[in-house]
Amino acid sequence: MRYAQVFYISIYLLAVSFKDVLCIVDPVSLSIGAGVGLGALYGFNFMKDQTYCRVTECCNERSIPGNIGNLRYMLQKRLYGQHIVKQQLISALEAHFNPRISSRKPLVMSFHGTPGTGKNFVAEMIAEALYEKGTKSRFVHKYMGRLDFSVEKNVHIYNQRIYRDVVEGITECPRSLFIFDEVDKMPPGVFESLASLVDYNALPNKLDGSKAIFIFLSNLAGVQISDQLAKMLKNGELRENIKLSAFEQILEKASYNLDGGLKKAGLIEQHVIDHYIPFLPLEKKHVYQCTSAEFMKWERYPHKQVIEAMLQEVITYDRAHGLFSTSGCKTIEKKVATEVWIEKQSV
Repeated sequence: MRYAQVFYISIYLLAVSFKDVLCIVDPVSLSIGAGVGLGALYGFNFMKDQTYCRVTECCNERSIPGNIGNLRYMLQKRLYGQHIVKQQLISALEAHFNPRISSRKPLVMSFHGTPGTGKNFVAEMIAEALYEKGTKSRFVHKYMGRLDFSVEKNVHIYNQRIYRDVVEGITECPRSLFIFDEVDKMPPGVFESLASLVDYNALPNKLDGSKAIFIFLSNLAGVQISDQLAKMLKNGELRENIKLSAFEQILEKASYNLDGGLKKAGLIEQHVIDHYIPFLPLEKKHVYQCTSAEFMKWERYPHKQVIEAMLQEVITYDRAHGLFSTSGCKTIEKKVATEVWIEKQSV
């Protein structure tokens, strides 16, 4: 990697050294030289792509394949109880990556739901599908509310940091992904500098941020989502037939009015957020699917009664409706790992 960097610097210095020579060459020779120079520049970029970018991450299609098909497959196989997420997310990303659709702004999405419904899980799947290095890509930027933006009096400092990070990130790679987790734990006003940046590509120095993606993850409106879903189920509607329109306005209003990073935010006032996506609370059958999938990772296929007995200890139902698991699938991974370990110890 170091050799490659030195190699490209050497080529650059060599090109600069010819600058004075070209000044004393006749116009015809200069024109020929210009053509050669353009060809050399193309060759340089091609050579970089075929050498340096094969051993390190670059902002190109090799490092950022944008594999929506892979994401669709992962969602179908690994995400349970979230038909609205699957429908809306794939459509939003396909439109964003479609070269025939000229976008004037970045793609901005806000994920809402109670703990354990899959918000973080899906955000990680997006990174894994779009970037060769997944969440470890240097073009994927993730922030945690309680870790990065927790002190209300430091809002102006956080604003400066977000502005700087976004500008630097998009300068390095226009196809950057920014994930803000625990938005409900952030102080109001934290995203005010971001609102102007993502509002129809108002980036400084004519930077093109239209290819970037911003995702906000929050427990905000989780209770409202549960109430709305319970009401519709009790009215006889099938869960799988419920549409996004039943929740979208609820999510926007809750985000704007409830305490958190989006409270009274310019992102909402300026209608910068493209998609409010609800993660529905999980019922017992969905937690069962999560549990079965976790056992399969360990190459274990327990009898249905074993999983049922485990779920009786794991699931706590919400008090308001008695329908939904309060923790969703959040604790299942560790619970299954413990069960497998106990089994191994007893053999």
